[in-house]
Amino acid sequence: GVTRLLLTRIPFFKEIIVSSFCCDSCSWSNTEIQSAGRIQEQGVRYTLAVTSRQDMNREVVKTDCASARIPELDFEIPALSQKGVLTTIEGIIDRAVAGLEQDQPARRAMDKEVAGKIDEFIGKLRQLKEVHSPFTFILDDPSGNSFVENPHAPQRDEALVVTHYRRSPQQSALLGLEGEEVDAKAPDAAEDLRDEVLQFNTNCPECNAPASTNMKLVQIPHFKEVIIMATNCDSCGHRTNEVKSGGAIEPRGTRITLRITDPSDMTRDILKSETCSVEIPELEFELGMGALGGKFTTLEGLLKDIRDLVEKNPFTLGDSSTPSRTGKLQEFLGKLQDIIEGKSQAHFIMDDPAGNSYLQNVYAPEEDPELRVQRYERTFEQNEELGLNDMKTEGYETQAASGR
Repeated sequence: GVTRLLLTRIPFFKEIIVSSFCCDSCSWSNTEIQSAGRIQEQGVRYTLAVTSRQDMNREVVKTDCASARIPELDFEIPALSQKGVLTTIEGIIDRAVAGLEQDQPARRAMDKEVAGKIDEFIGKLRQLKEVHSPFTFILDDPSGNSFVENPHAPQRDEALVVTHYRRSPQQSALLGLEGEEVDAKAPDAAEDLRDEVLQFNTNCPECNAPASTNMKLVQIPHFKEVIIMATNCDSCGHRTNEVKSGGAIEPRGTRITLRITDPSDMTRDILKSETCSVEIPELEFELGMGALGGKFTTLEGLLKDIRDLVEKNPFTLGDSSTPSRTGKLQEFLGKLQDIIEGKSQAHFIMDDPAGNSYLQNVYAPEEDPELRVQRYERTFEQNEELGLNDMKTEGYETQAASGR
């Protein structure tokens, strides 16, 4: 056979490519259309109220990715189920009827009931062509390249409603535009930080040799963003990590109390900011604000850091310690090890006036029966320690002007 191509332009629309194929042997013919332009910035939806036979003769451009619906019959031609066509509304109905009738002989032989229902539906479609009662024709194309003729152009058509909309991610994926859609978005600095590890040069705090610090922005589920910083020294092997809160100081302080009842509690994620103090009442132990710095680890990791802090202090267990103090601290370390191994229960309390600490709720978003989070108003002394009493973020311009 021979395929003929024609590049043409539809008035008040755009350029399209019409292809026509004809076979001389069996007389089979087929016509298809393709858009000669690019995919549009927005999708388009045409809603036409068909009220007369003249409406059935309106020209329609339906691309491959467009869907056609007639709500009154619950009838839909899904996207990518047909090739693009240049036809009329009557032609679309005729193609649908031809498609449904194609396998009817086989259906009648296998399932007469289903074939009877399809015959009944085909009859309803054919009745639409006579327009005995009004119906609605909806053509929805995410690519924006479909078209329904307005016979009154350039005047407005009261029966035709044209709606342009932003494509959803699923529709963009259908059109193969995922990469382009991402590139088209404005660059977001925060998104860039989440996707990559930043590295900058510094000096090792132990041997002063050149070293590198890695920084990563991490989103903690059901909490907020934090910045994790890690420094590794290749010369002396010194390693350190630190966590900074990525958000502002909260309006109220936070007191988190966890009752440790099971060894699995040791695996809970924990964020301890620099302003957070830790308390274990059963051990009569309290770790003050600023000790150990900011950490993002597990509960077991934080308790082991506390153990190492006590063991490596030369004034507690070193040569400078006294026998009575050494005995008490060894007893303390034994009880702390029992808590780490899950042999004894205890309460773990985190008190952060800045509200930037976090302890994982393993039942999230449901309530955790062993975890209690209290919000409280900060005292004047706590605000003073955080530097909030002298901080003015609103109305400072007028105050500065009157001061001059």
